[in-house]
Amino acid sequence: MKRVLILSVLLLVPVFVFSEALYSPTWGFRLDLPEGFEYAEGDGKDRFSFNGPDGIILDIVVYNGIYRSVKELVNDINKKITNKGNSDFFTYGTKQAAVIELKFANSSGWGLCVELGDRAKAPNTGAPMLLALSFGPSGTANAAYLDLFHISALDSIIPSDAEQFYPGPIMEYSYPRGKKMQAAIKSMGINAAIFENDAQAGQALIDREYKILETYAATPMWKEAWLRYYRLIYRDSYDRISDAAGKIALNMGASASLTASDKRVFASKALAFVQGFTYERDLSGSDFVDLVSAVTQNRGDCDSRAMLWAIILSHADIKSAMMVSQQHSHAMGLADIEGSGARFAAYGTRWLVAETTADVDIGLIAQDMSDTESWLGIIFD
Repeated sequence: MKRVLILSVLLLVPVFVFSEALYSPTWGFRLDLPEGFEYAEGDGKDRFSFNGPDGIILDIVVYNGIYRSVKELVNDINKKITNKGNSDFFTYGTKQAAVIELKFANSSGWGLCVELGDRAKAPNTGAPMLLALSFGPSGTANAAYLDLFHISALDSIIPSDAEQFYPGPIMEYSYPRGKKMQAAIKSMGINAAIFENDAQAGQALIDREYKILETYAATPMWKEAWLRYYRLIYRDSYDRISDAAGKIALNMGASASLTASDKRVFASKALAFVQGFTYERDLSGSDFVDLVSAVTQNRGDCDSRAMLWAIILSHADIKSAMMVSQQHSHAMGLADIEGSGARFAAYGTRWLVAETTADVDIGLIAQDMSDTESWLGIIFD
């Protein structure tokens, strides 16, 4: 929310919520499930089962050395559960993958199968493969509602470190990225590579996750749901704007040898860049401009600017994050850099605060926003 600022320099020590993706140390995959999914059973290694909202069941199984291809696995599983839905095969990054429409017994939903390892290292047995089936009661009035959770849960799967900051597998399947093209970063006088469908895909992810976020508004889980919402947008957006953020960072003097004072100068330059954007809000929807549009069209609200700023800083190897407040309808950037200014203590770091929607120096914020209990910190790595 854009407003006249009464500037102050404060130490902010908030009450914050920590919520993060689940991680498998055996296979190296992660998943960031919607709030309300609870672990039900499994062996803690190869088999995991979760109970979700409104009767959803999410079953995850890892197969190693049993199937030589994703197609072989999917065809076998479809036979075993007598699935009547369709399956479609695609490439996710360098990995074989499949999306499965589930229609079996009295259940419906969606499934994902994706390689976890490198099949080139195991040409005879095939790479380890993850199968995830998310399903619930079929023929119910809230089928579309359940589909949101099925798709979001599956899309949150991160098969390996290579996809940690890459669009999820369902988004990659649903919105193929298309041709690589050059886009102007007009205020910087440079061009950067983006893919032709990335802006549309990024906004589709935002709108989907906002619909899920709305279901938690009146529940005790709203804080955790809000943190997940931003984590998923960051993951989906990072690679889409990586070339732009990297070139902006280089244009502003990023290098491997930045000193502590250099990092503050760099963060201030990046802050001035996003502060110069056209202010834009959409209170009828998600109110978040996808980051491809934000960086190429110089527009956005506070949270899209704060996240873009954080990504630019990450390309200069500066640890960054953001903070959001429901009470103030506002978001700000956070950076782990030295110097004076308002700081926000969260996750073991005293972050310097960056106001992205007003023309003020880094570390300066509005005094009436300094109430610590109304802010949540969000980290992305």
